[in-house]
Formats: sequence, C-alpha cells, structure tokens
Amino acid sequence: MILTVTLNTSIDKLYLIDKNVPETVMRVREKHDSAGGKGLNVSRVAALLGEGVTAAGFVGGHNGQYLESLIREQNIHRAFTHVDHETRCCINCWDLSAGVSTEYLEPGAPVEKKDLERFFSDFDGLLPKADVVSVSGSLPKGAPADTYGEIIRRCRGNGVPVLVDTSGEALRAAVQAGPDLIKPNTDEIAQLLGEAPAGEDALIAAAVRLRAGGVSRAVVSLGAEGALMVCAEGVFKGRPPRITPKNTVGCGDSMIAGFAVGMARRLPPEETFRIALAVSAANALSLYTGDFAQEDYDRLYGQVTVEKLQ
Repeated sequence: MILTVTLNTSIDKLYLIDKNVPETVMRVREKHDSAGGKGLNVSRVAALLGEGVTAAGFVGGHNGQYLESLIREQNIHRAFTHVDHETRCCINCWDLSAGVSTEYLEPGAPVEKKDLERFFSDFDGLLPKADVVSVSGSLPKGAPADTYGEIIRRCRGNGVPVLVDTSGEALRAAVQAGPDLIKPNTDEIAQLLGEAPAGEDALIAAAVRLRAGGVSRAVVSLGAEGALMVCAEGVFKGRPPRITPKNTVGCGDSMIAGFAVGMARRLPPEETFRIALAVSAANALSLYTGDFAQEDYDRLYGQVTVEKLQ
C-alpha cells in the first residue's frame, strides 16, 4: 500500500474557457472538480497504475466532505484527519485558444497543535501497513517547518521508504531528516545548496551533494528533456518521447506517483525511473490533473529511454 500525505488539501476546479480575456465576463465551457492538493494527484495516478493507496491529510467543513466524495477510485482508501476549518478551493482557468492556464490558489486554513497531534496519531496507525509513503505539497498555516521532517523520522523508524515533494523551509527541513527521494527544481536546489547549478554537469554535481547530505535518491527535472536521477546505483538520464501536451499541471505529481509505485513494487531504479517518466508524459496528454489514459501510458512507456551516465 502507498500512503500519501496531503496536509494542504483543496478542491481543484478546472475551468475550460474558449479565450481568457481580462476585464470581461467569460463563460466557462466546461467545469471539472477533483480532490486536490499535490498528494491527492499522486494518489489518483498511483491508483490508476494499479496500486492500493491510502490518502491521509487534513480536510474540514462542507468543502472537506465534498472533497472526500470526489475520491471515487475503489483502490483509494480515505483516512483523513478532520478539522473545523473549511478546506480551500483552487481554480485553474485553461485557455483553449492559447493552450495556457492561469491558476488561482487559495491559502489553506491554519491548523492548530491539537490538529497536528491528531494527524500524527492517525499517521502512526496507518504507517505499519505502508510499503512506501509519499508526502507532497505546501504546509498549512500553523504547521511547523519541520512537520515533514517529523514524518520522515517516523517513516525511517519503521523502515518505510518516504518520498517528499515540497519547497522552501519545509524542503530544507525534510532534507535534513534524510528522505529516500526528493525532486527539486533548479530554484529549490539553489535554496538548498546556496548556488544555482547551470548545465547538466552542474545539476549532476548538485544532486550528488544532496545524496551526500542524506538523500537516498535525488531527481532533477529537465522539463521536456526528461530528468536526471542520482542514486546508489549511479547517475541516470531519462528522456520521454516528444509530445504535444494538453495540460502540464500535475506532471510532477505524476512523476512522484511513478516513483512511489516502482518503490512499492521493489523494482530496480532504472525501471522505476521509466515508469515515472512515462506516466508524467501521459498526464500531460490529459486535460485533467493527476489523470492519464492507459493507452497513452502503454505507448509512451515503450518510448522512454533511460541511460546510465556514471
């Protein structure tokens, strides 16, 4: 079972509009609601890949009830910690004429110490059944920067691998706790190491430094060019095939889901990397976030290349 953690959940609303024209009244052609927050995108993709998932995190109020109702996949078990505050909403306006989106992200409601204590009690009850834990997204207000670090320490104490996808001080604290995988971008690497790497060799060197600092596997996205992965088995570069994306929102979450699935299945790093790249590209071919068509994934999986550089 993959245990996903989304502390800053949201109801994600996708608005499809013909053309985004500022300072006018625009009518939405189609609306699609989904249970959101980066960890819930991971949950859906991992479930679509055939893994059993338990989704944990905070939900609250009427919005929280609606969010839970949106999780309809049979192999996702809902195990949220309920709070008094309303779960937030986030809106993605997709301009069909230009193929670009504008996102409006509400801040999450603050959580209290008692909420965090109840979450960790719930989490400790779920952890022994987990094959891998995936922690994603921003921290809600009121949660200490080391919250993800505490999750990592509990995972390590139980021998459960943990992946973390976050940013800022939460990422810095998580790295110090020694997660099994992180996926920083160039800006996040600069925040962690104090310098921005330029070029592939510098990115590899930065990932090697992160591994030396306690991260078991460091993955650096190269955008359409794929990604780099530095782990105990070596340095790998993965390349997806060229595609014309429909919506790139959620591709990073899909990649994390692919890594979580590969790790839950105890697959070799190269195979896990291939799954992650293929499902990330397949997500880009869907208009919806944290979603892909099985035929797209099957086709792209065979076209992904993974090369060992060192």
